[in-house]
Amino acid sequence: MVTTDLLVIDVGTSGVRAARVDESGTITHARHERLLPARPSPGVVEHDARAIATAALRLAESLIAEHGPVAALGIAAQRATTIVWDRPSGDPLGPAISWQDLRTTGMCLMLAQRGIKLAPNQSATKLAYLLDRYDRGRERDVCFGTIESYLAFVLSQGACHVTDATNAGVTGLVDDNVSTWDAEILEALAIPVRCLPELVDSLGVIGKATALSGAPAIAALVGDQQASLIGQGCLGLGEAKATFGTGGMLDCSVGELRPSFARRGESGTFPIVTVQSSGARRWGLEAVMLSAGSCIDWCCQIGLLSHPEESDALAGSVRDAGSASFVPALSGLGTPRWDFGARGAFFGLDGAVGRAELVRAVLEGIAHGGADLLEAVESDAGLAVERLRVDGGMSANQTFLQLLADATGREIAPSAVLEATTLGAAFLAGVAVGVWGDLVEAAATTPPRTVVAPRRKLDRAGWREVRTKAEGAIPMLSALSF
Repeated sequence: MVTTDLLVIDVGTSGVRAARVDESGTITHARHERLLPARPSPGVVEHDARAIATAALRLAESLIAEHGPVAALGIAAQRATTIVWDRPSGDPLGPAISWQDLRTTGMCLMLAQRGIKLAPNQSATKLAYLLDRYDRGRERDVCFGTIESYLAFVLSQGACHVTDATNAGVTGLVDDNVSTWDAEILEALAIPVRCLPELVDSLGVIGKATALSGAPAIAALVGDQQASLIGQGCLGLGEAKATFGTGGMLDCSVGELRPSFARRGESGTFPIVTVQSSGARRWGLEAVMLSAGSCIDWCCQIGLLSHPEESDALAGSVRDAGSASFVPALSGLGTPRWDFGARGAFFGLDGAVGRAELVRAVLEGIAHGGADLLEAVESDAGLAVERLRVDGGMSANQTFLQLLADATGREIAPSAVLEATTLGAAFLAGVAVGVWGDLVEAAATTPPRTVVAPRRKLDRAGWREVRTKAEGAIPMLSALSF
């Protein structure tokens, strides 16, 4: 019997997941391994790339061994995390540098003085840093790639050194149309073209995963946020989703035409490729919140919560946060302010504020941040988003979903699964091998689990005032502009 099941490898910031998805869009089996990044010093965030690949192979192979062969394999992964490895052996040269890592901020500042604007959360300066450390003479036979690129290399046993437009577009290494590598950037950072992957479509067979039993076709590569957009069926003009995990990302489909601005819109959003098929690219806008679920983890670290799931009931046990406000800027502020030097803060504390109010203030601050993202996307796109789809770990928190609806004034439609990235990668791979006729047909299999309507208005003007108070805490980082 010919199977129509798809296998997905989904790598997030905190772990690796392998899952099987059937033709009804159902995740039938899944395996997960927690792999947290190392944080050896402030601003330094690293991953063990070999451990990620080993876990991905182990989990994927276990699903094939237990449940049989698959029609194809899709890979979704956190974007911009940077790996350099030895081409002959496949061994990483040092740790992978996370997208969250800020060690190259100084390099970005120096480049800005030359008119070259790059952000420290892009791959470009991270790659230059790794090359300077492990191949200063640029003489070794090394490969650069982000997570999906390295996994494709390992899965194909070195046959595929590729990346797709959804991932390449956020590296800082490509031209504005995400059609070729940017020669000016490569020259400025002394990056040899030979170490770069081939740019390929997001869906389409690129090779075989010969490291797995049955050597399934590798039929999709996609960045995590674009995978979530596709997995929640946000394919039409003005359809948008927000993912609240470690950080928060809001993405909106804007069609076949690239947004008119080159790097960043007036409201702080970025053009992204949402999918590339047969060389044709579809575009979106992305707004970024640097700290979301990480704020809940921080509450656990300081004893406000015993575990993240407790935040829902505790925050829901009080009607409001009292006089307390919280700005979720543990790693700075993203869209619309883009202040890497801002820092998280509580404001307005008085004797009536207790533990429940503090936790509710944290959830409310993240919801306000989500509303900031939505307003920015609507402004830069010139479109109205009528309903916001939501996924990520925080989409299980009913109190947060209600606060998000109240902050945005929109209906919130959470995904039927917490991690819609898995579905997006499966849909792309399935369309590539004929399981579904197109992405619209595939996405129709997964409606939202519920709809949360606004109940009351949150004080958006008051939120903007306290947000301003958190800005500029670290002047050197606040000076970074890109």
